Amino acid sequence: MTINMQVSVDGVAQGNGGPEHRGDGFERGGWARPHFGGESGAYVGRLYQSADAFLFGRWTYDLFAGYWGVREDRDNPIVDALNSKPKYVASNTLTEPRWADTTVLSGDLATAIRELKARPGGELQVHGSINLARWLLANDLVDELNLLVIPVVVGQGTRLFPDNGPDLALDLVESRTFPDGITLQVYRSAGRPQYATD
Repeated sequence: MTINMQVSVDGVAQGNGGPEHRGDGFERGGWARPHFGGESGAYVGRLYQSADAFLFGRWTYDLFAGYWGVREDRDNPIVDALNSKPKYVASNTLTEPRWADTTVLSGDLATAIRELKARPGGELQVHGSINLARWLLANDLVDELNLLVIPVVVGQGTRLFPDNGPDLALDLVESRTFPDGITLQVYRSAGRPQYATD
């Protein structure tokens, strides 16, 4: 299970894509998209292509289905990946998903996700879905965390890590800087942190 998240330097993950993220007091949506250039954009396309399946929270699923799910430009690697690979959405209210090849996971989500992870094959990716990502991290269901850090301080919005949440130790397994200033930090879970005792 890999979480892929675009975050600002101040940790905001909300509203990276565009104006559709504005509202409810958050007026700074679309802060990430202007920063992506050739290499960083190509990396994101390859990232989506490397997935074997996708897992979404309900809000992100609806947003992606309405944007990526209706596009037909299959030469776009993100469009191709999202419309050709299995999708799972964590929801207790969605009954009839409108996006092809979608399975709704409800009830005992932890068990359902452990079963997905146990299947032979490759990578189950989460994109966006802040609340789901937080829940997955809190329940030790994340194997890898890919953070694309965008060189901007948003100053408001929901951050990936809450003010009071689980503590996590991470091993840095890859770090890269793109020409447009975006940095990639790839972490693997390493249990709980150690704290100084003196």
